[in-house]
Amino acid sequence: MTSLAYSQFCYQDALSSGLSRKCNAESALGVNPRPAGPKQAPYCGVVALGNGITITCARRLASARTRLPQSGHRLVQRLPSLKQAKQIMSSIFTSSVVLVQKMATAIRLLTVLILAFSLTGCAGFNIPSLNPLALFSDDETDPPTPLLSIDTEVSLSRQWSVNVGNGQGDNYTEITPSIDNGVIYAASENGNIVAVDINSGNTVWRNRLDAIITGGVGAGNGLVMVATEDAEVVVLDQNSGEIKWRHAVSSEVLSAPQTNGDVVVAQTVDDKLVALDVGDGEQRWIYETTQPALTLRGSSKPVITTDSVIAGFSNGTLVAVDAGDGVYRWEERVAVPEGEYDIDRVIDIDGDLLLDGGRILAASYQGNLMAFEITSGRIVWGMKASSYHGMAQGFGNIYYCDDKSQVNAIRDNSEDIVWENTDLLNREITAPTSIGNYVAVADFEGYVHFLSQIDGRIVGRIRADNDGVRANLIANNGRLYVFGNSGRLSAYNLQ
Repeated sequence: MTSLAYSQFCYQDALSSGLSRKCNAESALGVNPRPAGPKQAPYCGVVALGNGITITCARRLASARTRLPQSGHRLVQRLPSLKQAKQIMSSIFTSSVVLVQKMATAIRLLTVLILAFSLTGCAGFNIPSLNPLALFSDDETDPPTPLLSIDTEVSLSRQWSVNVGNGQGDNYTEITPSIDNGVIYAASENGNIVAVDINSGNTVWRNRLDAIITGGVGAGNGLVMVATEDAEVVVLDQNSGEIKWRHAVSSEVLSAPQTNGDVVVAQTVDDKLVALDVGDGEQRWIYETTQPALTLRGSSKPVITTDSVIAGFSNGTLVAVDAGDGVYRWEERVAVPEGEYDIDRVIDIDGDLLLDGGRILAASYQGNLMAFEITSGRIVWGMKASSYHGMAQGFGNIYYCDDKSQVNAIRDNSEDIVWENTDLLNREITAPTSIGNYVAVADFEGYVHFLSQIDGRIVGRIRADNDGVRANLIANNGRLYVFGNSGRLSAYNLQ
């Protein structure tokens, strides 16, 4: 996997060197200005490629249409190949790019660059003779594992297919459909929202927002909920698709908003948990945490229980608050940051939380997989793991995909490894989904793989979308629903 991320210089250093005017989020990124907190920092910064390769930019990012979050420091892309990362780098950075191979060198160079910027400013710093992209070879550092032939034991037949706009679009979104009362709700990056009958595949309604969708889809209690790039939560009527209300929040929402019929809860990329009144969208309460210097782009969606909201944050904590008023109930750590550099201390909880009776499970990047009691937050069990995906259950096992796309089966309530599958390493697979006797995952090339829950062998495969699949797969009553990056929503039966 090659990860493209960005951070930034020390906020105070940037302010003292006058970079806030030249390299602020609005002018440098070309985004629409919107209110930001006092810690809003300029986005001159660091772009990190996996394996410690760091690129430091000293110029505007506005040449590309890539939209970075207004707040926070977020992973912009997770790419399957270094070649694709190079292409994106070429399109984003116009000049003055310096490549460093080691983080230690990067830190030392940043100090020099900050001093240089203090004298010259972003616009005046120019090293036209240095092209860091040329220092890369075409060889990928962690190439995707080629697919091997398999002995097919399960096959799929497509029952229906519906097009939903441009799917995941040009931004790195992970918009995932949601099923409620026999209808599946899906949305595309370019604003299309569709309700489809899960049995027949007939479209119940369609609507088109005048906005770019970044988070969704939540559905339940008569509502369909999405979030937009302009930091708005948009709520539609579940039966007609008409917009009921839209309300601004502090920053982008990249996961699906949730509701209990009283409030709509959304988690923003600047690590705030906000509850909006289900009737008119007015803010009822907000819970805030401290955001680390560097985080992954993404967040897990909140889980609403009988009377509480539970959410995982980029600082590696799992927090429960009262659903009615947002009052703190408990907080526990899923991971503790370790390492000298910010990139080593990233411990985001980005995968969806797994609710299982009286406990809730969470996994963090470069951290742990943990289970907690819902009412008290007491730790039930835990183990070392690194994942930015959600989990699945079946046959007494917990299934999870690690950050290298290895699929793992762990005996529930223990650290016993039932099986591990390395056949899909670096293929950017989705979170696992249990269906029948199998665990299903999809990859960056659009293949859906079926692994035996007994021994982890790949026993079935089908290509669902040539553009790849990032959205989590959905299993419902023995049928598998796949939302491809191109916008194709398909339903498959196992045979």
